[in-house]
Amino acid sequence: GEDRARLTQTALKAFVKLAGHWGMSNPESAALLGVSLSTWERIKRSERTEPLSQDQLTRVSALTGTFKGLHLLFADEMADRWPQLPNNGPLFENRRPIDAMIEGGIPRMLEVRRYIDAVRGSL
Repeated sequence: GEDRARLTQTALKAFVKLAGHWGMSNPESAALLGVSLSTWERIKRSERTEPLSQDQLTRVSALTGTFKGLHLLFADEMADRWPQLPNNGPLFENRRPIDAMIEGGIPRMLEVRRYIDAVRGSL
């Protein structure tokens, strides 16, 4: 319990920062994190909320890994624009990575993270 509470603080700080960098709407942020809109709004105001579930912590871990990978891949603002841009890569089918990850949940988030790492590795 205590571990998850501590991890939650760190995870939420990271996710709020990521949501800002990616320019996500509140509904997008809530959907990616796997919480209700009202819970997301409390999180943004830094009000105390329930510790995140293992599922939600996994989401944050995958998304922050993608965030870091994008910043290693792109030296400019493209790192933060990339999730919002329609992408014709096989994982995305001309949708925005954000939408693909909302629809595909954790499995897709992990795939996107691996995809970014693979692109980086092939440079």
